[in-house]
Amino acid sequence: MRVLVLLGPPGAGKGTQAAILARELGILHLASGDLFRAESRTGSALGREAKSFLDRGALVPDDLTVRMIMGRLGQPDAQGGVVLDGFPRTRPQAEALDEALAARGARVEHAVYLDVPNDALVRRLAGRWICPQGHVYNALANPPRLEGVCDVDGTRLVQREDDRPETVRERLTRQLAPLYEVVDHYRDRGILSVIDATRSIHEVSHEILRLLRVGDRAA
Repeated sequence: MRVLVLLGPPGAGKGTQAAILARELGILHLASGDLFRAESRTGSALGREAKSFLDRGALVPDDLTVRMIMGRLGQPDAQGGVVLDGFPRTRPQAEALDEALAARGARVEHAVYLDVPNDALVRRLAGRWICPQGHVYNALANPPRLEGVCDVDGTRLVQREDDRPETVRERLTRQLAPLYEVVDHYRDRGILSVIDATRSIHEVSHEILRLLRVGDRAA
């Protein structure tokens, strides 16, 4: 089984790039958040356990997260390989994943870190504006035709407290420290590549695929 890990801070474009990689390489795109929600809906034992944490806004414990990931990797559509998006989030998760994969005779083949400077992340994440009817805009990626006004219903756009620059900076400070530990874990293993993710989506995906294909030839 081919296992790739895509790392990056919020706003770096992990979901977009993971979907492209999955399509180009013919493997499964597995986002941890989607997995948690899917398991919760099934009512399985793992899903009920995860839901008990999600419902109160708590983090799903590492051991439960790894069990859910490994269970998903055992399903038929994952046998050709998987790109993990949003997992591992901590060094203990990365170490537990290594152990669980080794028990199955597998390993993480390559980890790719999407590098974006903090100021650029703040601009990306703090650019979200919404209208009262729920239409979402981004000042950089999807701006309204008229600044501050919804294209659909003409109402004034507002910014949620969570999307304000100062709040985004605080959130990034909390999230980046454990992420850097995961990056160091894969760097220590010699399987990390760092990609400049400030470029266009096409340029970033092209560079990732080039690196992976070079690695395939070297192997």
